[in-house]
Amino acid sequence: MCSALATSLEWLISPVSKKSFFQDFWEKKPLVVSHAQRHYFEPLFSLDEADRVLTTLDRRYPDVTLKNANREITGDDYTVGDDALDVAKVFQLFREGSTIAFAYLDTVVPSLTSFRRSLESEFSCLCQTNVYLTPPAAQGARPHYDTHDVFVMQIAGSKHWTLYGTPVESPLAAQDFDPAIHEQGAPTQEFELKAGDVAYIPRGVVHDARSSDNISLHITAGILRTTWTDLLLEFVAEASLNDPAFRKSLPPGFARADFDRGQARATFRHLLQQLSAKANFEAILDRFADEFVSACPPLLRGQMAQLAALDRLTIDSKVGARAGVISRVRSDVGESASVECYGRKIIFPAHAREALRFALSNSEFVVRSLPGGLDDAGKLALVRRLIREGLMVALST
Repeated sequence: MCSALATSLEWLISPVSKKSFFQDFWEKKPLVVSHAQRHYFEPLFSLDEADRVLTTLDRRYPDVTLKNANREITGDDYTVGDDALDVAKVFQLFREGSTIAFAYLDTVVPSLTSFRRSLESEFSCLCQTNVYLTPPAAQGARPHYDTHDVFVMQIAGSKHWTLYGTPVESPLAAQDFDPAIHEQGAPTQEFELKAGDVAYIPRGVVHDARSSDNISLHITAGILRTTWTDLLLEFVAEASLNDPAFRKSLPPGFARADFDRGQARATFRHLLQQLSAKANFEAILDRFADEFVSACPPLLRGQMAQLAALDRLTIDSKVGARAGVISRVRSDVGESASVECYGRKIIFPAHAREALRFALSNSEFVVRSLPGGLDDAGKLALVRRLIREGLMVALST
Protein backbone atom coordinates (compact mmCIF):
# COMPACT_ATOMS: atom_id res chain seq x y z
CA MET A 1 0.00 0.00 0.00
CA CYS A 2 1.16 3.54 -0.70
CA SER A 3 1.66 6.03 2.07
CA ALA A 4 -0.28 9.28 2.13
CA LEU A 5 2.78 10.99 0.66
CA ALA A 6 2.98 8.49 -2.18
CA THR A 7 -0.56 9.33 -3.23
CA SER A 8 0.07 13.02 -3.70
CA LEU A 9 0.81 15.25 -6.66
CA GLU A 10 3.81 16.60 -4.72
CA TRP A 11 5.31 13.11 -4.54
CA LEU A 12 4.61 12.49 -8.22
CA ILE A 13 6.48 15.53 -9.58
CA SER A 14 9.03 16.18 -6.79
CA PRO A 15 11.24 18.23 -6.69
CA VAL A 16 9.06 20.40 -8.94
CA SER A 17 6.53 22.26 -6.77
CA LYS A 18 2.80 22.26 -7.40
CA LYS A 19 2.91 26.02 -7.83
CA SER A 20 5.58 25.77 -10.52
CA PHE A 21 3.77 22.92 -12.25
CA PHE A 22 0.43 24.73 -12.53
CA GLN A 23 2.08 28.02 -13.46
CA ASP A 24 4.64 26.81 -15.98
CA PHE A 25 3.56 23.41 -17.34
CA TRP A 26 -0.14 22.58 -16.88
CA GLU A 27 -1.80 22.75 -20.32
CA LYS A 28 1.29 24.58 -21.62
CA LYS A 29 4.28 22.28 -22.15
CA PRO A 30 5.66 18.85 -21.24
CA LEU A 31 7.58 18.15 -18.06
CA VAL A 32 10.08 15.34 -17.48
CA VAL A 33 11.28 14.53 -13.95
CA SER A 34 13.99 12.01 -13.11
CA HIS A 35 13.78 10.75 -9.53
CA ALA A 36 16.98 8.69 -9.91
CA GLN A 37 15.29 5.95 -7.85
CA ARG A 38 14.29 2.96 -9.95
CA HIS A 39 11.91 1.63 -7.28
CA TYR A 40 10.15 5.01 -6.88
CA PHE A 41 6.82 3.95 -8.39
CA GLU A 42 6.80 0.31 -7.32
CA PRO A 43 4.48 1.05 -4.37
CA LEU A 44 1.84 1.75 -7.02
CA PHE A 45 2.33 -1.31 -9.23
CA SER A 46 4.92 -3.88 -10.29
CA LEU A 47 5.67 -6.55 -12.87
CA ASP A 48 4.53 -9.21 -10.42
CA GLU A 49 1.26 -7.35 -9.89
CA ALA A 50 0.74 -7.16 -13.66
CA ASP A 51 1.17 -10.94 -13.82
CA ARG A 52 -1.31 -11.40 -10.95
CA VAL A 53 -3.92 -9.14 -12.55
CA LEU A 54 -3.66 -10.90 -15.89
CA THR A 55 -3.73 -14.46 -14.56
CA THR A 56 -6.06 -14.33 -11.53
CA LEU A 57 -8.53 -11.43 -11.75
CA ASP A 58 -10.59 -12.54 -14.77
CA ARG A 59 -10.13 -9.21 -16.51
CA ARG A 60 -11.84 -9.29 -19.91
CA TYR A 61 -11.70 -7.54 -23.25
CA PRO A 62 -11.75 -4.54 -23.68
CA ASP A 63 -10.43 -3.88 -20.15
CA VAL A 64 -7.34 -5.73 -21.39
CA THR A 65 -6.30 -5.11 -24.99
CA LEU A 66 -3.25 -5.77 -27.12
CA LYS A 67 -1.67 -3.03 -29.22
CA ASN A 68 1.01 -3.17 -31.88
CA ALA A 69 2.11 -0.23 -34.01
CA ASN A 70 3.33 -2.58 -36.75
CA ARG A 71 0.36 -4.92 -37.19
CA GLU A 72 -3.37 -4.95 -36.68
CA ILE A 73 -4.60 -6.99 -33.72
CA THR A 74 -8.26 -7.46 -32.83
CA GLY A 75 -9.96 -8.87 -29.77
CA ASP A 76 -10.75 -12.04 -31.73
CA ASP A 77 -7.01 -12.82 -31.78
CA TYR A 78 -6.83 -13.38 -28.01
CA THR A 79 -10.35 -13.86 -26.61
CA VAL A 80 -12.70 -16.81 -26.29
CA GLY A 81 -16.39 -17.03 -25.54
CA ASP A 82 -17.88 -13.96 -23.85
CA ASP A 83 -14.83 -11.69 -24.25
CA ALA A 84 -12.80 -13.86 -21.86
CA LEU A 85 -9.05 -13.65 -22.34
CA ASP A 86 -7.06 -16.55 -23.72
CA VAL A 87 -4.19 -15.70 -21.37
CA ALA A 88 -1.74 -18.09 -23.03
CA LYS A 89 -2.44 -16.40 -26.38
CA VAL A 90 -2.05 -12.96 -24.76
CA PHE A 91 1.42 -13.90 -23.55
CA GLN A 92 2.28 -15.38 -26.95
CA LEU A 93 1.34 -12.16 -28.74
CA PHE A 94 3.25 -10.20 -26.09
CA ARG A 95 6.36 -12.25 -26.85
CA GLU A 96 5.84 -11.48 -30.54
CA GLY A 97 5.97 -7.74 -29.91
CA SER A 98 2.53 -6.57 -28.77
CA THR A 99 1.87 -4.31 -25.79
CA ILE A 100 -0.64 -5.44 -23.15
CA ALA A 101 -2.83 -2.48 -22.12
CA PHE A 102 -4.72 -2.70 -18.82
CA ALA A 103 -7.57 -0.18 -18.56
CA TYR A 104 -9.27 0.98 -15.35
CA LEU A 105 -6.95 -0.94 -13.02
CA ASP A 106 -7.68 1.72 -10.40
CA THR A 107 -11.01 -0.09 -9.87
CA VAL A 108 -9.33 -3.32 -8.73
CA VAL A 109 -5.85 -2.41 -7.43
CA PRO A 110 -6.09 -0.52 -4.09
CA SER A 111 -2.80 1.35 -4.47
CA LEU A 112 -3.91 2.73 -7.84
CA THR A 113 -7.34 3.55 -6.42
CA SER A 114 -5.77 5.69 -3.70
CA PHE A 115 -3.42 7.35 -6.16
CA ARG A 116 -6.24 8.16 -8.58
CA ARG A 117 -8.32 9.65 -5.77
CA SER A 118 -5.46 11.91 -4.66
CA LEU A 119 -5.25 13.32 -8.19
CA GLU A 120 -9.03 13.75 -8.35
CA SER A 121 -8.92 15.71 -5.12
CA GLU A 122 -6.11 17.89 -6.49
CA PHE A 123 -7.62 18.60 -9.91
CA SER A 124 -11.35 18.54 -9.00
CA CYS A 125 -12.12 16.22 -11.89
CA LEU A 126 -12.31 12.49 -12.51
CA CYS A 127 -9.11 10.65 -13.37
CA GLN A 128 -8.21 7.18 -14.56
CA THR A 129 -5.08 5.04 -14.60
CA ASN A 130 -4.08 2.64 -17.36
CA VAL A 131 -1.06 0.34 -17.32
CA TYR A 132 1.04 -0.69 -20.31
CA LEU A 133 3.31 -3.74 -20.43
CA THR A 134 5.57 -3.65 -23.50
CA PRO A 135 8.04 -6.32 -24.65
CA PRO A 136 11.64 -5.36 -25.49
CA ALA A 137 12.25 -3.15 -28.56
CA ALA A 138 8.55 -2.72 -29.30
CA GLN A 139 6.06 0.06 -29.95
CA GLY A 140 2.42 -0.29 -28.96
CA ALA A 141 0.91 2.76 -30.65
CA ARG A 142 1.66 4.92 -33.66
CA PRO A 143 2.12 8.67 -33.20
CA HIS A 144 -1.04 10.23 -31.78
CA TYR A 145 -2.26 12.76 -29.25
CA ASP A 146 -4.57 12.22 -26.29
CA THR A 147 -7.65 14.30 -25.53
CA HIS A 148 -6.75 14.36 -21.84
CA ASP A 149 -3.56 15.39 -20.06
CA VAL A 150 -1.44 12.46 -18.87
CA PHE A 151 1.26 11.66 -16.36
CA VAL A 152 3.47 8.77 -17.47
CA MET A 153 5.18 6.86 -14.64
CA GLN A 154 7.87 4.39 -15.61
CA ILE A 155 7.89 1.40 -13.25
CA ALA A 156 10.26 -1.07 -14.89
CA GLY A 157 12.55 -1.02 -17.92
CA SER A 158 12.68 2.13 -20.00
CA LYS A 159 11.06 3.78 -23.01
CA HIS A 160 12.28 6.29 -25.54
CA TRP A 161 9.67 8.98 -26.11
CA THR A 162 9.40 11.35 -29.06
CA LEU A 163 7.14 14.39 -28.96
CA TYR A 164 5.97 16.13 -32.12
CA GLY A 165 3.68 19.03 -32.89
CA THR A 166 0.33 20.09 -31.46
CA PRO A 167 -2.15 20.09 -34.35
CA VAL A 168 -5.07 20.78 -31.99
CA GLU A 169 -4.34 22.78 -28.85
CA SER A 170 -6.25 21.50 -25.80
CA PRO A 171 -8.58 19.24 -27.83
CA LEU A 172 -12.03 18.39 -26.52
CA ALA A 173 -13.02 14.78 -25.88
CA ALA A 174 -14.64 14.52 -29.32
CA GLN A 175 -11.56 15.88 -31.14
CA ASP A 176 -9.66 12.60 -31.40
CA PHE A 177 -6.42 12.37 -33.33
CA ASP A 178 -7.01 11.46 -36.98
CA PRO A 179 -3.85 10.84 -39.02
CA ALA A 180 -5.80 11.63 -42.18
CA ILE A 181 -6.35 15.25 -41.14
CA HIS A 182 -3.88 15.95 -38.33
CA GLU A 183 -0.20 16.37 -39.14
CA GLN A 184 2.08 15.01 -36.43
CA GLY A 185 4.75 17.59 -37.21
CA ALA A 186 8.50 17.35 -36.79
CA PRO A 187 10.02 16.01 -33.54
CA THR A 188 10.19 18.72 -30.88
CA GLN A 189 11.56 16.76 -27.90
CA GLU A 190 13.05 13.35 -27.19
CA PHE A 191 13.74 11.73 -23.83
CA GLU A 192 14.14 8.35 -22.21
CA LEU A 193 12.00 7.48 -19.21
CA LYS A 194 13.84 5.10 -16.90
CA ALA A 195 12.33 3.26 -13.97
CA GLY A 196 11.32 5.86 -11.38
CA ASP A 197 10.94 8.73 -13.88
CA VAL A 198 7.74 10.60 -14.74
CA ALA A 199 6.63 12.74 -17.67
CA TYR A 200 3.66 15.09 -17.99
CA ILE A 201 2.29 15.43 -21.54
CA PRO A 202 -0.45 18.00 -22.20
CA ARG A 203 -3.39 16.87 -24.29
CA GLY A 204 -2.97 17.62 -27.97
CA VAL A 205 0.79 16.95 -28.06
CA VAL A 206 1.52 14.19 -30.59
CA HIS A 207 3.81 11.50 -29.19
CA ASP A 208 5.00 7.93 -29.52
CA ALA A 209 7.22 5.65 -27.43
CA ARG A 210 9.39 2.58 -27.97
CA SER A 211 10.75 0.25 -25.30
CA SER A 212 14.47 -0.43 -24.93
CA ASP A 213 16.09 -3.85 -24.71
CA ASN A 214 14.10 -4.87 -21.62
CA ILE A 215 10.44 -5.32 -20.78
CA SER A 216 8.82 -1.95 -20.04
CA LEU A 217 6.02 -1.33 -17.56
CA HIS A 218 4.47 2.10 -17.12
CA ILE A 219 1.33 3.72 -15.72
CA THR A 220 -0.51 6.59 -17.37
CA ALA A 221 -2.76 8.73 -15.22
CA GLY A 222 -5.30 10.59 -17.34
CA ILE A 223 -6.83 13.85 -16.09
CA LEU A 224 -10.40 13.92 -17.43
CA ARG A 225 -10.70 17.69 -17.12
CA THR A 226 -13.78 19.91 -17.04
CA THR A 227 -13.40 22.77 -19.53
CA TRP A 228 -14.76 26.28 -19.88
CA THR A 229 -16.65 24.89 -22.86
CA ASP A 230 -18.54 22.57 -20.50
CA LEU A 231 -19.35 25.50 -18.23
CA LEU A 232 -20.50 27.75 -21.06
CA LEU A 233 -22.71 25.02 -22.52
CA GLU A 234 -24.36 24.68 -19.12
CA PHE A 235 -24.96 28.44 -19.06
CA VAL A 236 -26.67 28.27 -22.45
CA ALA A 237 -28.72 25.23 -21.42
CA GLU A 238 -29.96 26.95 -18.27
CA ALA A 239 -30.80 30.16 -20.15
CA SER A 240 -32.72 28.13 -22.72
CA LEU A 241 -34.83 26.51 -20.01
CA ASN A 242 -35.60 29.80 -18.24
CA ASP A 243 -36.00 32.32 -21.09
CA PRO A 244 -38.18 31.63 -24.17
CA ALA A 245 -36.12 34.10 -26.22
CA PHE A 246 -33.38 31.46 -26.48
CA ARG A 247 -35.91 28.91 -27.70
CA LYS A 248 -37.26 30.95 -30.61
CA SER A 249 -36.72 29.63 -34.13
CA LEU A 250 -34.13 31.11 -36.43
CA PRO A 251 -35.74 33.56 -38.90
CA PRO A 252 -37.64 31.91 -41.78
CA GLY A 253 -35.54 31.69 -44.91
CA PHE A 254 -32.19 32.14 -43.09
CA ALA A 255 -30.54 29.73 -45.55
CA ARG A 256 -31.67 31.64 -48.64
CA ALA A 257 -29.15 33.65 -50.63
CA ASP A 258 -31.28 36.80 -50.39
CA PHE A 259 -31.69 36.60 -46.59
CA ASP A 260 -30.79 39.84 -44.78
CA ARG A 261 -28.67 38.83 -41.79
CA GLY A 262 -28.61 42.26 -40.15
CA GLN A 263 -31.60 41.73 -37.82
CA ALA A 264 -30.54 38.18 -37.05
CA ARG A 265 -27.07 39.40 -36.07
CA ALA A 266 -28.62 42.00 -33.74
CA THR A 267 -30.82 39.34 -32.12
CA PHE A 268 -27.80 37.09 -31.61
CA ARG A 269 -25.85 39.88 -29.91
CA HIS A 270 -28.82 40.63 -27.68
CA LEU A 271 -29.03 36.98 -26.61
CA LEU A 272 -25.32 36.99 -25.74
CA GLN A 273 -25.85 40.08 -23.60
CA GLN A 274 -28.82 38.44 -21.88
CA LEU A 275 -26.78 35.31 -21.28
CA SER A 276 -24.04 37.32 -19.59
CA ALA A 277 -26.49 39.36 -17.54
CA LYS A 278 -28.67 36.50 -16.33
CA ALA A 279 -26.15 33.68 -15.91
CA ASN A 280 -25.76 32.57 -12.30
CA PHE A 281 -22.05 31.71 -12.23
CA GLU A 282 -22.02 30.59 -8.59
CA ALA A 283 -24.96 28.24 -9.05
CA ILE A 284 -23.52 26.67 -12.22
CA LEU A 285 -20.07 26.20 -10.70
CA ASP A 286 -21.68 24.70 -7.58
CA ARG A 287 -23.55 22.29 -9.82
CA PHE A 288 -20.30 21.12 -11.41
CA ALA A 289 -18.71 20.77 -7.98
CA ASP A 290 -21.68 18.77 -6.69
CA GLU A 291 -21.58 16.45 -9.69
CA PHE A 292 -17.89 15.83 -9.15
CA VAL A 293 -18.28 15.12 -5.42
CA SER A 294 -21.22 12.82 -6.11
CA ALA A 295 -19.13 10.80 -8.57
CA CYS A 296 -16.40 10.01 -6.00
CA PRO A 297 -17.35 7.21 -3.59
CA PRO A 298 -15.46 7.16 -0.28
CA LEU A 299 -12.63 4.62 -0.02
CA LEU A 300 -13.66 2.66 3.07
CA ARG A 301 -10.91 0.05 3.45
CA GLY A 302 -10.74 -0.85 7.17
CA GLN A 303 -14.20 0.49 8.07
CA MET A 304 -15.10 -2.68 9.99
CA ALA A 305 -12.21 -2.11 12.38
CA GLN A 306 -13.12 1.57 12.69
CA LEU A 307 -16.66 0.74 13.79
CA ALA A 308 -15.31 -1.79 16.31
CA ALA A 309 -13.08 0.93 17.83
CA LEU A 310 -15.88 3.46 18.39
CA ASP A 311 -16.61 2.41 21.98
CA ARG A 312 -12.93 2.86 22.92
CA LEU A 313 -12.78 6.41 21.63
CA THR A 314 -11.99 9.05 24.28
CA ILE A 315 -11.52 12.79 24.33
CA ASP A 316 -7.74 12.18 24.13
CA SER A 317 -7.89 9.79 21.16
CA LYS A 318 -6.01 10.69 18.02
CA VAL A 319 -8.21 10.88 14.91
CA GLY A 320 -8.15 12.40 11.43
CA ALA A 321 -9.98 12.91 8.17
CA ARG A 322 -10.08 9.72 6.12
CA ALA A 323 -7.73 9.80 3.12
CA GLY A 324 -9.48 9.61 -0.21
CA VAL A 325 -12.75 11.21 0.89
CA ILE A 326 -13.99 14.03 -1.32
CA SER A 327 -16.75 16.02 0.37
CA ARG A 328 -18.20 19.52 0.69
CA VAL A 329 -19.31 21.24 3.90
CA ARG A 330 -22.32 23.45 3.26
CA SER A 331 -23.97 26.09 5.44
CA ASP A 332 -27.69 25.35 5.15
CA VAL A 333 -30.50 27.80 5.64
CA GLY A 334 -31.63 27.63 9.26
CA GLU A 335 -30.06 25.91 12.24
CA SER A 336 -28.00 23.27 10.47
CA ALA A 337 -24.87 22.49 8.48
CA SER A 338 -24.35 19.59 6.13
CA VAL A 339 -21.69 17.46 4.49
CA GLU A 340 -22.23 16.29 0.93
CA CYS A 341 -20.35 13.15 -0.09
CA TYR A 342 -21.08 10.67 -2.91
CA GLY A 343 -24.66 11.77 -3.35
CA ARG A 344 -25.40 11.79 0.37
CA LYS A 345 -26.28 14.78 2.50
CA ILE A 346 -25.44 14.39 6.19
CA ILE A 347 -27.04 16.96 8.48
CA PHE A 348 -25.38 18.41 11.60
CA PRO A 349 -26.46 21.17 14.01
CA ALA A 350 -25.25 24.63 13.05
CA HIS A 351 -23.17 25.06 16.22
CA ALA A 352 -20.97 22.12 15.08
CA ARG A 353 -20.01 23.82 11.81
CA GLU A 354 -16.57 25.09 12.90
CA ALA A 355 -15.59 21.75 14.42
CA LEU A 356 -16.95 19.94 11.37
CA ARG A 357 -14.82 21.94 8.94
CA PHE A 358 -11.73 21.42 11.09
CA ALA A 359 -12.30 17.68 11.42
CA LEU A 360 -12.64 17.11 7.69
CA SER A 361 -9.61 19.18 6.73
CA ASN A 362 -7.01 17.76 9.13
CA SER A 363 -5.40 14.35 8.77
CA GLU A 364 -4.34 14.05 12.43
CA PHE A 365 -5.50 15.72 15.65
CA VAL A 366 -6.70 14.93 19.16
CA VAL A 367 -10.46 14.95 19.70
CA ARG A 368 -10.07 17.44 22.54
CA SER A 369 -8.52 20.01 20.15
CA LEU A 370 -11.65 20.45 18.03
CA PRO A 371 -12.44 24.19 17.84
CA GLY A 372 -15.82 25.79 18.35
CA GLY A 373 -18.26 25.70 21.21
CA LEU A 374 -18.75 21.93 21.60
CA ASP A 375 -18.22 20.40 25.03
CA ASP A 376 -16.31 17.13 25.42
CA ALA A 377 -19.43 15.00 24.95
CA GLY A 378 -20.33 16.96 21.81
CA LYS A 379 -16.85 16.56 20.35
CA LEU A 380 -16.96 12.80 20.90
CA ALA A 381 -20.44 12.57 19.42
CA LEU A 382 -19.36 14.49 16.31
CA VAL A 383 -16.23 12.39 15.76
CA ARG A 384 -18.11 9.11 16.28
CA ARG A 385 -20.74 10.19 13.77
CA LEU A 386 -18.09 11.13 11.19
CA ILE A 387 -16.34 7.78 11.66
CA ARG A 388 -19.62 5.90 11.24
CA GLU A 389 -20.28 7.85 8.03
CA GLY A 390 -16.82 6.89 6.70
CA LEU A 391 -15.49 10.43 6.70
CA MET A 392 -12.95 10.08 9.53
CA VAL A 393 -10.74 7.40 11.10
CA ALA A 394 -9.49 6.70 14.59
CA LEU A 395 -5.69 6.66 14.61
CA SER A 396 -5.35 5.69 18.27
CA THR A 397 -7.87 5.00 21.05
